Amino acid sequence: MQATSVRWTTADLELFTGDNRNRYEIIDGELFVTKLPHWNHQCSCVNIGKVVGIWSNQSGLGQVAIAPGIIFSDADNVIPDVVWASHECLERLLDESGHLTGAPELVVEVLSTGQKNEKRDRESKLKLYSSQGVQEYWICDFNAKQVEVYRRQKAVLKLVATLFNEDELTSPLLPGFKCLVSQFF
Repeated sequence: MQATSVRWTTADLELFTGDNRNRYEIIDGELFVTKLPHWNHQCSCVNIGKVVGIWSNQSGLGQVAIAPGIIFSDADNVIPDVVWASHECLERLLDESGHLTGAPELVVEVLSTGQKNEKRDRESKLKLYSSQGVQEYWICDFNAKQVEVYRRQKAVLKLVATLFNEDELTSPLLPGFKCLVSQFF
């Protein structure tokens, strides 16, 4: 006898309405449940949002958001830590309810503690963001004080740099943007 796995959908997330102690995401029909993030995780998200937000406001090229939901499909519904999207991208991707329905240009995940959480960000989300057209993906580790930078190359997100606390982060996606990695942590 063969066991069939449950394939979760966006509609199923309604089952968890009112649970403010956990985060629920669906990647390729698989449900991922995580506890609310560590204080340092949240502080890193705010710092990243602030640094990218200052650049974004000065450049006038787009907007940054912390923990927006992205509904790629009925089987792919995630909550990245920080995203940046150009104004043109936002015009295409925001639905009537104000939800993202496709890939913003930049997605940032701050690693949550635990092997299963790290695997989700490094494998499942990397694969999802790559297949959905994200241009750049930063995986930030507040414990190691480092940022892994993935950029789209030949239709796939590839690791192009691992930056440490005193390294400077720049991006061709964000013209004129630069900051020390230490500003994130």
